Amino acid sequence: MNQLIRTFTPGFISLVYILSLATISTAIKLSSSSQHLCQQLETLENYTITSNEVIYETLRTKNWVETAWGEPACIFKPRLVSELQIALPLIVDSNVSFAIRSGGHSPHHGFANSDGGVLIDMGNFDRLDLNQEDQVASIGPGLTWGDVYTYLESYQYVVVGGRVLDVGVGGLTLGSGLSWLTDLYGLACDNMVLANGSLVHASNEENTDLFWALKGGGNNFGIITELSLSAYPLGKIWGGIKKYDIKDLPVVMDAYYEYQSAANKDPHANLIILTSATNASVGIWVSMIYLKPQENPAAFSAFYGINTISDSTAIKKFTEYMAEYAIPKFERLDWHAISFVRSQSLYKDIVDIIVNSSAVETMQSLAGGFMTATIQPISPRVAQQGKARGGNTLGLVEVDQTWLAFTAAWLQPDDDQTAHAAGDSIIEEVLGVSEIDDNYIPFIFMNDASWSQDVIGSYGEENIRRLKQVQEQYDPDKVFQRMVPGGFKLP
Repeated sequence: MNQLIRTFTPGFISLVYILSLATISTAIKLSSSSQHLCQQLETLENYTITSNEVIYETLRTKNWVETAWGEPACIFKPRLVSELQIALPLIVDSNVSFAIRSGGHSPHHGFANSDGGVLIDMGNFDRLDLNQEDQVASIGPGLTWGDVYTYLESYQYVVVGGRVLDVGVGGLTLGSGLSWLTDLYGLACDNMVLANGSLVHASNEENTDLFWALKGGGNNFGIITELSLSAYPLGKIWGGIKKYDIKDLPVVMDAYYEYQSAANKDPHANLIILTSATNASVGIWVSMIYLKPQENPAAFSAFYGINTISDSTAIKKFTEYMAEYAIPKFERLDWHAISFVRSQSLYKDIVDIIVNSSAVETMQSLAGGFMTATIQPISPRVAQQGKARGGNTLGLVEVDQTWLAFTAAWLQPDDDQTAHAAGDSIIEEVLGVSEIDDNYIPFIFMNDASWSQDVIGSYGEENIRRLKQVQEQYDPDKVFQRMVPGGFKLP
């Protein structure tokens, strides 16, 4: 049994995590070091917000779900890179823990917020510029994907980014690591502030080792203040959501397999499937997009014969398409991710798990309990593009594969441990069936992973070794490993 999966979700860690949340919810006692540091930061042109200010509560709870909220000693919200360069060494010298929040994508506690430490809010870093001649978009981490898409659409351009436009969910996750986005489409980290306050630039031509590491290294190296992404001309598209009854999940998955098995994949076509067995009204969503204004493209022909409950596919603006993939309001949330190669027999087993798993029953028993499965096809081109743009940091294999994510949502803090265990359980079930015919892939997609999953450990031993070498050069004191508790760390 692959130890990457077997070791990242021990019950003991879950229990300690939940007990820590219970303690946090009772009271956050600020240390003298935290108080002194916040006083120091307040001298920096009053860009520091403390708990006695009205706006503190708004910023403390800005993250899109309650599981991500924290109670920082203070919130430092710089407006200039130079302010961050002054503040970060002060924070390091104080030995006070800190967190970095850009869009606040993660639902996990402590990943983009702090309890008793300093929260660095990157919301003021909102530069957005398009160089049409070079086809490059320069963006700041304080933006959301809605900001980016809307701006670029006015010039009929687009970049590759998040699936939704919501302020929290679609927030850029660029504060301290770029994951797959830069692996595929990033051109440069224009500015990154290191722990000692120095500023570096990383690209495929400059500081190439750091650029490689940022393509999946999480928040282990520094704080990004601006980056460049490839921009692509884009007018209207064809797309929307076809909704199906949950009973048709086997048929939909057969169509998915046929779509994924095309020998010559249409590069303009993509889709993602979302389904929930806990709520029959959700059923199955197949969100399709074709990057040309062409009705009913042949790439999706496998789905056209299946009866739909509703169908919003049409020629429309890209932002109109993205707005349809709306995320309902959740109080508490957890994700779990797993990957495997294309296999029709495996897909049949996964359909059975999605519908009949005991984890589904567990989530249904909780107040507001809800579980969805999100199915995302990944082609060999993803790994190929990563290699071509600075190296395959994620350790992706060049095969047709699926990245499967389970989302568990619930209402009450008392159910945190139960919900997390349900996510662990359903991943174990999928792991079991995917290993039968060697279909399992040990890669864990960072953007959909649970806090307890060993994401960076899934990149492979050689990539982990290289990441540690980069850490030794750019953060030799391991500040971001030690003092930033949240996020996925180097093993």
